Amino acid sequence: MKMDNWTFGITMMVVGMGGTLLTLWILSLVMSLLKNFFPLEKEGGGKSSTT
Repeated sequence: MKMDNWTFGITMMVVGMGGTLLTLWILSLVMSLLKNFFPLEKEGGGKSSTT
């Protein structure tokens, strides 16, 4: 089966956008995992800043 230029272009667009969204989803999962492994600590070591 021979694909014309329009079919090839639309196929490449769908595959490219799908790959981009998949990569962004994987990066968001990695960031969530890193946030769980390295939680944000408050500055000042837990001491009260009002004296």
